[in-house]
Amino acid sequence: MKKIPLIILTGPTAVGKTDLSIKLSKSLNAEIISADSMQIYKYMDIGSAKVTKEEMDGVVHYMIDEVTPDVPFSVSEFQMRSEKYIEEINKKGKNVLITGGTGLYLNSLIYNMDFAKSNANNEIREKLEQELEENGIDYMHEKLRGLDEEAANRIHKNNTKRVIRAIEVCMSGQKMNDFSKDLRYNEKYKPIIIVLNRDREVLYQRINKRVDIMLENGLLDEVKELLKMGYTKDMISMQGIGYKEMIKYLDGEYTYDEAIEIIKRDSRRYAKRQLTWFKRYQDAKWFDLDKYQDIEILKEDIINHIEKLLEIV
Repeated sequence: MKKIPLIILTGPTAVGKTDLSIKLSKSLNAEIISADSMQIYKYMDIGSAKVTKEEMDGVVHYMIDEVTPDVPFSVSEFQMRSEKYIEEINKKGKNVLITGGTGLYLNSLIYNMDFAKSNANNEIREKLEQELEENGIDYMHEKLRGLDEEAANRIHKNNTKRVIRAIEVCMSGQKMNDFSKDLRYNEKYKPIIIVLNRDREVLYQRINKRVDIMLENGLLDEVKELLKMGYTKDMISMQGIGYKEMIKYLDGEYTYDEAIEIIKRDSRRYAKRQLTWFKRYQDAKWFDLDKYQDIEILKEDIINHIEKLLEIV
């Protein structure tokens, strides 16, 4: 069976994926599948920096506005829906471009991760792994301490796998199958992975500016409207960066300025964790956007790289 090429355009938050993904799609006759764990939710547009209809510029997008914020959306659900969309796009004779920065979503397509065969409690494990990616190991270690102080004292916070496993044991009584162990490439696809990056300080400035723009565009009003619609702070969707801080401001836990600074800080930390994650992709080609004054030249360099690899698929 001939493998379907998956062109994967990823990089940390605010690096500049959206604009480039549209340009690449037009040049490569591709349709886009979003791999962003917040953009799947309806009504959560500003805080997720969701691609707008205008930005799409006629390019077909999938995995945007898939579910309402009260619906838990697992990695296995992303995998199942995306594989269906990949088949549809391929049957049209078009290329598939996956774009987004949620590492677990990317892994579910790059690697042979069979969730159905896992004996672990998928729902709990996936929620914990999403929490880890979103909030970092310090947060998860404190979560473990709240569940089992003895285990938290025994397990060093840098031992990520054991921390996650211990939390799952507390929550489900089952041991977790470690999906990061012995991962093999998905035999159905040929992943062509492009990672966009920038100088750390430049990236952090872009993140801070993006948060300011979100606030100018009405992030607080968006959160108020979500709460008015009945969506609550305990939902996974409402625990995303930007949303949970605005809720805490509304609840009186933060001042407005504190909420803004925490959104910026946590977004920078998330970007740092994303970069660490992407370094695991041994076959990825990295592009430093700071070296390009012209996005068209960057686009052509990426296309040349992709076309070379497509020839050997």
